[in-house]
Amino acid sequence: MPKILFYSFLISMVPLIELRGAIPFGIGLFAVYEIESSPLGICLLYAVCLLGNMLPVPFIFLFARKFLDWGQNQKIIGGLCRFFLEKGHKGGEKLQEKAGRGLYFALFLFVGVPLPGTGAWTGTLAASLLDMDWKKTSLSVIAGVLLAGIIMLTLSFAVASGVGVVSQ
Repeated sequence: MPKILFYSFLISMVPLIELRGAIPFGIGLFAVYEIESSPLGICLLYAVCLLGNMLPVPFIFLFARKFLDWGQNQKIIGGLCRFFLEKGHKGGEKLQEKAGRGLYFALFLFVGVPLPGTGAWTGTLAASLLDMDWKKTSLSVIAGVLLAGIIMLTLSFAVASGVGVVSQ
């Protein structure tokens, strides 16, 4: 089980995959290796994936904007960095217009609903580009990751139980 938790931890740090892929991966490995999916094992998997998903958040918030600002004037990566800066500003302005005072709640929902392209990485990058408050952003992202983890855990366990690979 420690290997499953370690691999799930690593997967949960990968952009775009995050815990949305790590939790189903871990539950799938429980089934493959016929490890009893006890409540303790499931809780450990959930906690490890949460930690792995949240670990990059401060670095993204603090350094992504600086990297993109620096990179936009570089030969090889300039176009890509400019693209992300422009896309982030346009998307951020639209989000601010629509969300208004509910911007942090919108960030929570953006991170918390496990859809492709949403998650802690994208939400934190957007907050960084919008110069949002660090504390409020952190709380919104943490709450969103908790929600996404619960949704993914529930769906993964339901699917695994439905096809008979884990017992209920």
